[in-house]
Amino acid sequence: MGIVVAIDGPSGSGKSTVSKRVAGELGLAYLDTGAMYRAAAWWCEHEGVDLADAASVARTVASMPVVMGTDPRSPEVVCAGADITAAIREPHIASVVSTVATNLDVRAELARRQREIIRLEAAGGSRSEGAGIVAEGRDVTTVIAPDANVRLLITASEEARLARRAGDLEAAGKSVDAAALRDQVVRRDRDDAAVSQFLTAPEGVTLVDTTDMSLDETVEHVITLIERSLDEAAELNRHDVLRAQALREGLADYELDETDFALLEGRDAPAAEAGLPVLAVVGRPNVGKSTLVNRVLGHREAVVQDVPGVTRDRVSYAAEWAGRRFTIVDTGGWEVDAAGLDAAVAAQAEVAVEMSDAVLLVVDARVGITEADARIVRVLRRSGRPVVLAANKVDSPAQEGDAAVLWNLGLGQPHAVSALHGRGSGDVLQAAVAALPEVSAVAGPSPDDGLHRVALVGRPNVGKSSLLNTIAGSARVVVNEAAGTTRDPVDEVLALDGRQWVFVDTAGIRRRVRQARGADYYAVLRTQGAIEKAEVAVVLLDASQPITEQDVRVIQQVVDAGRALVLVNNKWDLVDEERWIMLARETEHDLAHVAWAPHINLAARTGWHTNRLARALDAAVEGWTTRIPTGRLNAFMGELQSATPHPVRGGRQPRILFTTQVQTAPPRIVVFTTGFLDAGYRRFIERRLREEFGFIGSPIQIGVRVRDRRRRR
Repeated sequence: MGIVVAIDGPSGSGKSTVSKRVAGELGLAYLDTGAMYRAAAWWCEHEGVDLADAASVARTVASMPVVMGTDPRSPEVVCAGADITAAIREPHIASVVSTVATNLDVRAELARRQREIIRLEAAGGSRSEGAGIVAEGRDVTTVIAPDANVRLLITASEEARLARRAGDLEAAGKSVDAAALRDQVVRRDRDDAAVSQFLTAPEGVTLVDTTDMSLDETVEHVITLIERSLDEAAELNRHDVLRAQALREGLADYELDETDFALLEGRDAPAAEAGLPVLAVVGRPNVGKSTLVNRVLGHREAVVQDVPGVTRDRVSYAAEWAGRRFTIVDTGGWEVDAAGLDAAVAAQAEVAVEMSDAVLLVVDARVGITEADARIVRVLRRSGRPVVLAANKVDSPAQEGDAAVLWNLGLGQPHAVSALHGRGSGDVLQAAVAALPEVSAVAGPSPDDGLHRVALVGRPNVGKSSLLNTIAGSARVVVNEAAGTTRDPVDEVLALDGRQWVFVDTAGIRRRVRQARGADYYAVLRTQGAIEKAEVAVVLLDASQPITEQDVRVIQQVVDAGRALVLVNNKWDLVDEERWIMLARETEHDLAHVAWAPHINLAARTGWHTNRLARALDAAVEGWTTRIPTGRLNAFMGELQSATPHPVRGGRQPRILFTTQVQTAPPRIVVFTTGFLDAGYRRFIERRLREEFGFIGSPIQIGVRVRDRRRRR
C-alpha cells in the first residue's frame, strides 16, 4: 500500500494550499474532501432541491455523478460531465455548504466515496509519480482516514485565517467584505463543530499551528513530519518482517521482544557501569544461566536457546534489584578439564570469577549434583569469593525436594528458582545482592564514559575476536577456528595508541539472516544493533580469500546505518604476491563505492600493523563529525554549479538555490533546487564535496528538496 496523509483543520487555516503543495512535491495524489461537499451543495441547487429538506438532499447526493480530480496541480471537479471547479468556489456556495455538510446522511455517503478514492490511490492510483494520497478536509483524520500513515491538524489564529482568506479572494480578483468574510468563517466553524472535531488534535493526530509560519515554512515543516512518521512506520514494518522471519524459521519460541527492537533502532542497551559491584553467574552448560540473567534484567538481553553451549564469552550488563545497582556477568558453560572450544569458554568463566565480587552458581536441580558441579565448587572455594547457590528448574512446589539435595555441595542454602517462569527469583536475587559489597574491588572503567564506540564486524571467521584480543593483550573473548564462535556482542574498554576506545566484538554476519537458526539468528540480530550503537564500524575482510558478495553486503549495511567506516584486510601474513595483485583488482572493482573509507592491512594473529588502526579510526571519526559552515558550503556549491551545471532534462535545467548541512554523525546535506537532481549529478556533488572538505571514512547523505520560486507567495 502507498502513503496516506490526512490533514484536517478549520476554515482558512491553509490546509488546502499546504496539502496541494505537499502532494505535488512528494508526487502523491490529492483529495479535497471539502470540495466534494461544495459539489454536493452545487448539485442540489442544480437539481432544484430545497436544502432545508434533509431527506431530499440525502437522496440527491446519493445519486450525484461527481468525479473528483486527484492531480494536485489541477484538482478539477466534474459533475454530470460539467467542470464545476470554479463554480463551487463562488461565495453563494460557500454560504450554503454548511447546510449540506451538517446533514448526517450526506456525510455518511460522501465519507464512503472519499474512503474509496483514498483506498484506490493508496493501492496504486492513477498517477505515475507513485502510489499514495494527501487527503484534506473536516474529519479526514478521525472519520475518513483514521488509519492514515500521517495525520495532521493544521490550525491558525482567527485573525490569521481571516487574513489568508481575504488574500485568496483578492488574488482571485474578487472583492472582500470584511464583515461578511468574518461571519462566513466563524459561522462555518460553529456549524461544522456540531458534527466535527477540528479545533483540537485528538490522540494520534499532530497539531501544526501555522499562525506565525509562512506557506513555505509550513510546507517544509509538514514534509519533515511526514518523512519522520514514515521512517518510524518503516521501523515498525521492519519489526513485523523480523517476527514473520522468526516464525518461518521455526523460532516461535524465541519471539522478538523490545530488547531486539531497541538494538535494531540503535537505542543503547544496558551496559556495565564503573565502580558497581560485580556478580558473576556461572555453572555447567545448559543449566539456565542466561535465562536467569534475562530474568534479573527484566527482558531478554542474553541469547538463549535450549541447547548447551549457546553463551561463549563473558558479557556484562547493568542490573538493579531492590534499589541496589550492580553489574551482572553472564558466562559460558563451565566444564573443568574441557578441551578445544569448550576449554576456551570455560577459561572465560574462570576469568569472570576472578573479576567478580560475588558469584551466583546455577545448578540444574532436576539433574542433581554432578561431578562437574562438585569440581566447580572446589574451584570457587579456592577463589575466596562469596557464593550464592541457585537451584534452577524448580518449576513447582513438588520439585523443591530436588533442591534440598544440593545442601550436600556445602555452599549453604540452595535457593529454589525457576528462571524460565520467575518462581523464587526474588529470593535468590536478594541473597546475591546481600553478598555484594557496596563498592566493587574489581570493577574497571565504564564503556560509556564518553569514549568512542567501535564495532568489529564482518562475515564469520575473518578474525574479529582475534583482533580484539590482540589489542587487549589478553584472551578477552573466545577465539576458535570454527565459524560463528561469537554470539553476544562483547564491549571492552581498550587502550589503542595511548587512548581508550570501546571495542565491540560481534557475531559474524552470515550471507542472509534467514540462513541462521536459533541462537545464531539472534546473534546476527544483535550484531545489527551493535552497528547502530557504534560510531565507527571496522569491517574485517579475509585478505587471503577473494572478496565475497557477503563482504560487500556487510559494508553496505554499515553505510546504510550511517556509521563511519574503516576497512581492514586481516590475515595479511597469509597473502603472497599473486594474491596481493588479485586483491588490488578486487578492491578496485568491488569496493569502489567506498573508496573514501580508510583501508589498512594487518595480521591480528601476530599483531602486525595493528598500531595503524588508531590513525584510521581518528580519521573516520573526524570525517563523521565534520561540519561545513553554511556560507562556505553555498559558496562552494555556487562555484560547482557555475563550472558544471546540471544537464537539461525534459526542456528544463534544475538549478541549486541553497545548500545547508543539517546534521553531522553522519553528515547530512540538504540541497534546495528548482527541480529533481539526477542520481549521477548527486554522486558528482558528493565526489566534489569529498575532494574539497574531506569527509574521510564517513558516508554522506544528500537530500534534495524541490522549491519552485514561481509558486512562492
